[in-house]
Amino acid sequence: MSTGTALAVDPLVVTCTLAPRFEAVRTARDFARTALQRWCLMELFDDVALVASELVTNALRHAVGARPDPSGGAPGEYDFPTQPSPEGRLPIRISLVHRAPQVVCAVSDPSSTGPVAREADFVAESGRGLHLVESFSRSWGWHPLGSGKVVWAVFEAEPAGASRLDGHALDGLGGRVEIGGRHRRSA
Repeated sequence: MSTGTALAVDPLVVTCTLAPRFEAVRTARDFARTALQRWCLMELFDDVALVASELVTNALRHAVGARPDPSGGAPGEYDFPTQPSPEGRLPIRISLVHRAPQVVCAVSDPSSTGPVAREADFVAESGRGLHLVESFSRSWGWHPLGSGKVVWAVFEAEPAGASRLDGHALDGLGGRVEIGGRHRRSA
């Protein structure tokens, strides 16, 4: 089972270290559900869970498990490291940050290679993950770390009583607030 360690110094910034196994995707979704419930933002769960799943899957496939299983396992199985890095960290971490009116989902991994969106191929079984991340978040991007990188996605958490209106939200007092468009940044 893929269990994570949640850190809670600031209740609006939570982090979970994920074991490098495919069960980590389910752990990331469960972690997102717990954080969003605590913040009373369950309306974001479907989008955040989908994006967290895609980012963790990408980290497992491209950053941690890039080598096929040498034991000749089934297609799609990977040889994941099971020991912490020399710094004592397992290779993948997911963080959620709530700074009203936004929630940021960030996944860090040990690879310094940035994510690359492939041309959409609707027949292929994979390769659409970053297109989903772009579609379900307000914006996304990535930044290199000292060792590795972090891939992040931003979600709008509308204030209670706000409603969307043509790219704007009503602020609860009848005023219109512009909701920014999507953009991608890389280092």
